[in-house]
Amino acid sequence: MIPILVAGGAGYIGSHTAKFLRQSGFEPVVLDNLVTGNRWALRFGPFVEGSIGDGALVARCVREYGIEGAILFAAHAYVGESTEKPAKYYRNNIAESLGFLDALLDCGVKALVFSSSCSVYGIQEKVPIAEDSPKGPLSPYAETKLFLENALRWYEQAYGLRSICLRYFNAAGADPEGELGEWHDPETHLIPLAVGAAMGEKPLRVFGTDYPTPDGTAIRDYIHVTDLADAHVRALNALLAGSANAQYNCGTGNGHSVKRVVEEVERVSGRKAAVEYVTRRQGDAPALVADARLIREELGWEPRYSSLETIVGTAWKWATEGRVTVVGDGESESLKGMSRRWRLGSRGWGGGD
Repeated sequence: MIPILVAGGAGYIGSHTAKFLRQSGFEPVVLDNLVTGNRWALRFGPFVEGSIGDGALVARCVREYGIEGAILFAAHAYVGESTEKPAKYYRNNIAESLGFLDALLDCGVKALVFSSSCSVYGIQEKVPIAEDSPKGPLSPYAETKLFLENALRWYEQAYGLRSICLRYFNAAGADPEGELGEWHDPETHLIPLAVGAAMGEKPLRVFGTDYPTPDGTAIRDYIHVTDLADAHVRALNALLAGSANAQYNCGTGNGHSVKRVVEEVERVSGRKAAVEYVTRRQGDAPALVADARLIREELGWEPRYSSLETIVGTAWKWATEGRVTVVGDGESESLKGMSRRWRLGSRGWGGGD
């Protein structure tokens, strides 16, 4: 098996990708400091606890496991927090990420898949959004993603580090086999919050009902996390085969409104979800939908799990049937029991990521 360093592989998308890598014949070596990652998600390969900014540790991982390529997930990822604590985001998402790239290069690793975001586009007048659409980051978080994309372009020219940047739209859903799922603290994503509302937890807050959309609520492009994992493996294979720097949108090309998502949660669960409608949040776009033709044409990627029915169905199954043992403070609990506590502390969802 080809060893791949997965930085941030204990997180939501990272852990699903680690599983997909293992299923695809790679050995995922996860590097994660567990600040937001989950120890229970570490089940598909070796694990090294530590920071991407620790160059000596990164070098040791590369040498010890014979790393041939890397995937960089590790980043702080709360848009709102980034506006309140920009230094935290610039330090981790830029400074430490550059240190990670330098350590890879020092060890001769020259293939990297980078976890980017559709947030680099900002608000767009034209939808669907293509890779060459104007860029207009609206938060420090989004700026850090665009900065790394630009840095990678220059790193290829100067140092030969070949990279593929994957611009996610709205990652959602859970592992179809039930081994992994979405776990954030706090949770800000629509689908797990809507699922929580249907489970009788805190009502879902929806920001804005007066958008210029068919039902007045914001429209987003939801992509199943397993399909995203597949995109990473395809990108990695392309780089290992000699592909040059590229950027790809990861989405379905189809958007769903907030109300439509809530309706699907209610249909799948057979329960009513409590919803509170409030005014819009500043900076939320009416609609964000991907033009994903390029990744289909160049990498042969085709989403298989990203129907809204499958996304919500896997998310619901994970929330209600998932039984992953979490050890902490001397106790072991099911993930279902843990999920209730963090959902009750969440703040709801509006129209953004």
